[in-house]
Amino acid sequence: MADPLLNYEKVKKIGEGQYGVVYKARNIATNEMVALKRINIDDRDGVPSTALREISLLQGLKHENIVKLLDVLFVEAKFYLVFELSEMDLGQFIRRFKPQLVPFEMSKSIFKQLVTGLFFCHSRRVLHRDIKPQNVLVDVDGSVKIADFGLARAFTVPLRPLTNEVVTLWYRAPEILFGDDFYSMGVDVWSSGCILAEMLLGKALFQGDSEIGQIHEIFKQLGTPRESSWPGISQNRIFRNTFPDWVRKSRAELFPGIDETAAGILDDIFVYNQEKRISAKEILVSCFVQSAQDRFSCATKQDSQYSMTNQ
Repeated sequence: MADPLLNYEKVKKIGEGQYGVVYKARNIATNEMVALKRINIDDRDGVPSTALREISLLQGLKHENIVKLLDVLFVEAKFYLVFELSEMDLGQFIRRFKPQLVPFEMSKSIFKQLVTGLFFCHSRRVLHRDIKPQNVLVDVDGSVKIADFGLARAFTVPLRPLTNEVVTLWYRAPEILFGDDFYSMGVDVWSSGCILAEMLLGKALFQGDSEIGQIHEIFKQLGTPRESSWPGISQNRIFRNTFPDWVRKSRAELFPGIDETAAGILDDIFVYNQEKRISAKEILVSCFVQSAQDRFSCATKQDSQYSMTNQ
């Protein structure tokens, strides 16, 4: 049998990690440029479960804001995944604008596409569980693709216990930091909010150097949680009454100079109680992501709702 790898010409290495190596490559037959992800195979355990999970989930997630899995190659102990190629990841994209910020309308477009992809995943009961700039791909035309589903997981209702060993530290939701086994779609939404804040502020909002350091960074910004803001937190095995009693900063302090509608969305995302946190679906109908012609009716509707609740 011919080696299917001969159909691809490696151009250069574009990434490397625990999983293996990613190459920019050319499909010789079609001249199409692709991303060729070589998966490290353990002599004892074989193909990693993360790779098998990624293949299984991506085969059922066909959407313009989710990276396409084009092929799977397995020949003579070599295992590769072939993906459509994007120009860069969001981390690289953000650094291109340094020391300036990503333009506001561009940040909004990226965030909207990211949340659109997340809503598609969530509507099919899939959690990504590792949303971070390096796993959000961006093309020069501004199109966004969610990538790297190695930590993704299908979920059911009612929820079953899930592992806490997920999500890169700076983008990790507080329920995971506090060991909650029954988390849900809110973990991805929290991560998306961290990304939006990073684009608008030019730096990550919560920059802990350890799990307890990350908890402290979140508390310093959002206030130390109480039963009123996070029911059950006082009984959590990780929570301590000796935590400093920080008060949540005002919106102006948290998001200085940020557009009011964007700051409002971030306020709704950075909520401790995951049952009260805004969902991807709700974000997509918010004033922040609506087009210019829809904003007036959106604002009018929200003002009307506010008036009714305050009568």
